[in-house]
Amino acid sequence: MQITGIGLIATFLILILKEQIPSLAFAITLVVGAIIFIFLIDQIQEIFQLLKKLASDANINIVYVETILKIIGIAYIAEFGAQITRDAGQSAIAAKIELAGKIIIISIAIPILKVIIETVLRLLPA
Repeated sequence: MQITGIGLIATFLILILKEQIPSLAFAITLVVGAIIFIFLIDQIQEIFQLLKKLASDANINIVYVETILKIIGIAYIAEFGAQITRDAGQSAIAAKIELAGKIIIISIAIPILKVIIETVLRLLPA
């Protein structure tokens, strides 16, 4: 409820200020985005801890879980940055942020893909 309230109030302020003081409207967008993220940090940490515990209980190598969590984090950060950039009217830069996020994700995922391919190859008859 708090996050929705903050978002709605900010939206109304931005709509009012966007015509008269666009730079202030954009600053409000950035600040509110950061405030919402700060509200979510505790929940994000709880989710990460739960996933690490589940992986440990299931006897899954924690490196794989941490890698997947990094990938998810990169995806959310790239999306957030692209949205802010798009809100500023810079769609071309937003697209480059999304592309960079995807390339970083692929580079981080390569070790996991390698293990999956090796496992499949071991399962296939020779």
